[in-house]
Amino acid sequence: MSEQWILDTLAKTDPAHGCAPEERSIEQLLCAAVILLDKPSGPSSHQLAAWAKDLIGLEKMGHGGTLDPFATGVLPLLLGKTMRLTGAMLGHDKCYIAVMRFSDALGGDELDSATAALKGRIYNVPPEISAVKIQVRTRTVSVFEVLEIEGRYAVMKIECEAGTYIRTIARDLGLLIAQEVELVELRRPYSGDFDERHCVTMETIADAFWLWQTKSDESALRKILLPIETLVEGFPQVVVKDAAVGALSHGAPLARPGVVSASKGVSKGETVRIMTLKGEVIALAELIVDSDSMQQMSSGEVAKSQSVLMDIDVYPRAWKSE
Repeated sequence: MSEQWILDTLAKTDPAHGCAPEERSIEQLLCAAVILLDKPSGPSSHQLAAWAKDLIGLEKMGHGGTLDPFATGVLPLLLGKTMRLTGAMLGHDKCYIAVMRFSDALGGDELDSATAALKGRIYNVPPEISAVKIQVRTRTVSVFEVLEIEGRYAVMKIECEAGTYIRTIARDLGLLIAQEVELVELRRPYSGDFDERHCVTMETIADAFWLWQTKSDESALRKILLPIETLVEGFPQVVVKDAAVGALSHGAPLARPGVVSASKGVSKGETVRIMTLKGEVIALAELIVDSDSMQQMSSGEVAKSQSVLMDIDVYPRAWKSE
């Protein structure tokens, strides 16, 4: 966690309202959680989200970052209110391990030179099979390296901006070396802060849910259901008093008297997570002042909500109606 400005050393939280994320019931977690799925090859990302939704019996479930049907790897499934964070999830950088087949055998020097030309800010036009509109756009590729070459096959590691089409990179690589290049395998070992070590299979999800429903054993399901706070850990934070939570959950702006602490060095206009003293996320918000200036303030607004994530009845109202 980044360094914090402590603006109120006496603030305390009332145990009668809200609870720490790790203390939520399974029913509460199912309303706002993420499951990290190790996507198998075959079904689409949308199909897997639909199957998981029906399996658990939820009204809403989405996913963060589409993988091609033939691809495998990290696919976050978003339950309930976590779907409000889909935009934030889709913006995460991604990593891929790709197996490419070339029409002819090639040397490492030739391939290294071509991959170097495809790093940085590049044009990345969606392939024809893509579901999105085909148009010229740019994406940033930070890493494109050859891990292994054997005959006409090469294993490549690609770290890139969200929305980068690896099929397009394979096609452009072929143009640079005057060969046909086919993407034959693709795996995403991590997406943003989530990596494959924390993923589970669809079978594991089914088993854990069955244990909870039929045996009242929630231990396995608790390991799978990550609280909504997991999705916002990468944002700088502002912690607020209990008295401010009710208004914030109704979408009100955050005023300086309600702030307990704030991450240092966060500029006006940046997105922060607004948190309770118990560690619950209330909202994502835009700072309307620099965080370093808060210690000189005694009043005035400091942030405006972009996406409210807490229900309105978790903390009581602390303002008077006229």
